[in-house]
Amino acid sequence: MEIKKQLMKRQVAGETFLVPLGKAVYDSNGLFFLTEVGAFLWDLLEKAESEEELVAAVLAEYDVDEATARADINAFLTKLREMGIL
Repeated sequence: MEIKKQLMKRQVAGETFLVPLGKAVYDSNGLFFLTEVGAFLWDLLEKAESEEELVAAVLAEYDVDEATARADINAFLTKLREMGIL
């Protein structure tokens, strides 16, 4: 999957954020907060070729049922697309 905006993942006081860089600073409304699973997915995005790969990775890493994982991943990807990140 292709990340369209320049964003850097940073940890601040135990929380994970995406910080816009370069031109993305002007196109965004500030920092983006990531949950633990969101940060896990973020690290996989550029390598993953499909949503199925993300689902498999989440199922292997977390104690969650497949339906919940699919719904949450779909919501995460939808939000990133709406924000012009993916």
